[in-house]
Amino acid sequence: MPVTFHIPGPLREFAGGRSKVTVEQSPVTLAEALSLLWMLHPGLRDRLTTEQGEMREHVSIFIGEDDVRYTGGLASPVSPGSEISIVPAISGGCGSP
Repeated sequence: MPVTFHIPGPLREFAGGRSKVTVEQSPVTLAEALSLLWMLHPGLRDRLTTEQGEMREHVSIFIGEDDVRYTGGLASPVSPGSEISIVPAISGGCGSP
C-alpha cells in the first residue's frame, strides 16, 4: 500500500514542485520510506539528513501525528497507507522596535 509524503513549500522545488509525493512500495521504517522518496527526488536527501545520514535538527518529520524524534527516528515504523509530513523549523521572531 502506498505511503504519502507531504512536502512543505520551501522544499517543493526539490520535489518537482509537488506538495505531495506518493511512493507505491510499502516501506516498514522511516529510513526505507525516505530512501524511496530520494529515488524519486534525490535533491531532498541533503535537505533532510546530514552527511552522516542523521536527521537534520531543523527538520521535524511526523508519521501521522507522531513526531519521529519520539518514536525511533529513522527506525520509526511506517504502516501501510501512512502519511508522512516534513516540517521545517521556523525561526526568527519579533525583536524590540
